[in-house]
Order: sequence, then C-alpha cells, then structure tokens
Amino acid sequence: MANTQGPQGNHDPAGSTQMFRAFVDEAPQARRQEPAAAGPRVGLIVGIVLAVAVVAAVAWLALK
Repeated sequence: MANTQGPQGNHDPAGSTQMFRAFVDEAPQARRQEPAAAGPRVGLIVGIVLAVAVVAAVAWLALK
C-alpha cells in the first residue's frame, strides 16, 4: 500500500484523504442512478391503478 500524502505533505497513515476523494468522486454516479430507480416505481403504480380499475369494472358488470 502506498503512503498517502495530505495537502501539506503530511503523512496520512489511515489514508482518509484518499478514501474521502474516492467517496466524493463516486457520489455523482449515485445521484445519476436515482431517476432510473424511479422508473419501475412509476410502472408499479400505473399497474396497481389499472388492476383496481379492472376489478371495479368487473364488479360493476357483475352487480348490474
């Protein structure tokens, strides 16, 4: 494992600066994935609404 250096050249034995930079660089990718995760949720809601409409229509026809 390479020794990491802080901004002033101080030795960072835990490598926390390197881990922080990796976290910061990775964070925008996580934000880009959120809209993609909303797609299946919208489809699920539409499916449930359609299922309720079909059940209501069948019940209405049965009671008519």
